[in-house]
Amino acid sequence: MLYEDITEKIIGCAMRVHSFLGNGFQELIYQRALALEFREIGLDFVREQEQRIYYKDYPESIGTRRVDFLVENKILVEIKAITELNDIHLAQILNYLTAYKLEVGLLINFGEKSLKFKRLIKTNKI
Repeated sequence: MLYEDITEKIIGCAMRVHSFLGNGFQELIYQRALALEFREIGLDFVREQEQRIYYKDYPESIGTRRVDFLVENKILVEIKAITELNDIHLAQILNYLTAYKLEVGLLINFGEKSLKFKRLIKTNKI
């Protein structure tokens, strides 16, 4: 699986955060705790990174959006703190992967009793 070693580290960090904090906090709290875990294990990341959005193969950007994390300049990590993930959240991250021209994303939800995550892979080939 593409970037499996990195995604496993990210998921491990998320599990440690959820194990300590549980559910019920705002997304920002989980995001800050996750950043500390990433730093502790030496993952290279940027938080609240403004990413350019591209349309098809046109070279110019059509806008920007902030992502929760961009890890190792390869993996988009989107954080949620809601009672349940649904299809709109999956569609959102797949759209982000396409627009940002990235291949791998993780959708992590801290809002449920057990940590939930989805690993998504998107090729930009039509």
